[in-house]
Amino acid sequence: MMEKTYARKAPQALKFLLIAAGAIAVIFYLISLKGKPAVTELQLDSSSAILIDLETGSVLYEKNANEALPPASMSKLMTELIILDMESSGQINWRDPVVTSAYAADVPGSQIGFMKGETFSVKELFEAMAVHSANDAAVALAEYVGGSEEDFVVMMNQRAQKLGLTGQTIFGNATGLSKSDLQPFESAAAERDTMMTAKDTASLAAYLLKKYPEVLDVSRRSSVKLANRPERLPSTNLMLSGMPFAFPGNDGLKTGYTTQAGYCFTGTAKQEGRRLVTVVMGADTPEKRFTETDKLFQYGFQTDGLQSFIGHIQSKLGIQVG
Repeated sequence: MMEKTYARKAPQALKFLLIAAGAIAVIFYLISLKGKPAVTELQLDSSSAILIDLETGSVLYEKNANEALPPASMSKLMTELIILDMESSGQINWRDPVVTSAYAADVPGSQIGFMKGETFSVKELFEAMAVHSANDAAVALAEYVGGSEEDFVVMMNQRAQKLGLTGQTIFGNATGLSKSDLQPFESAAAERDTMMTAKDTASLAAYLLKKYPEVLDVSRRSSVKLANRPERLPSTNLMLSGMPFAFPGNDGLKTGYTTQAGYCFTGTAKQEGRRLVTVVMGADTPEKRFTETDKLFQYGFQTDGLQSFIGHIQSKLGIQVG
């Protein structure tokens, strides 16, 4: 009886040893790739950048991705996340009326262009912020949700910690504007500048896309229309279909610009069931943030699923790529 039991177990043990040996061989192969860039021919003209596969989380390319830089309006991705969190939990409703403050009405940069005391729904302000990058909409939402922009910034940094973003990423306001732009306003959060790494920005975007994929229903729009405004607010994402830098499958996500940050873009595109997320920071022209993103998309969609999987394992082992 003992001999029969051993006979059954022996092939199972051998099978396990073969699998283990194969796994070890793969690990040693991947370790041998350490220090070898994923794509040496890809040269981006930007301060930093990153390309990730949304499903696997693998980093397919990165350049200075751990360097903290001003992200400009890409930081509104966190403002979007908090609004979506609160709407999803029932703390706010898309139909809630928001009365605009003097600070929200006067904040510089991209705007809806409202006056103090006007009323918009949470949904209208969210769409104007996500599509048109409207700073006045972002401030109005921050004040509505947080009571003040300063208190909303506390919420932003708490959410960043909960999300696991690094300590290099610090939010200073709801819009991504420089603190020097906000210091003239008494109600503004103007104590510090927002700083983010490209890797943290990509992580934030990936989380947003996975938890609230419906955000793409907004970000893919070429414009939005508010109930009490005759004109449509155009999208700042020029990679959408029909736009000058259109890329097949692009449906988001967030542009940014300040003098300090340069031109930035967090993009996403889906082709044949595979979604990529890109971040470009510090491009020196508005066009270049899109042309450099195009390079990342082109490379990323040429990378097959096996390469993406290997990249995922490399990331888990701490092997740097790009």
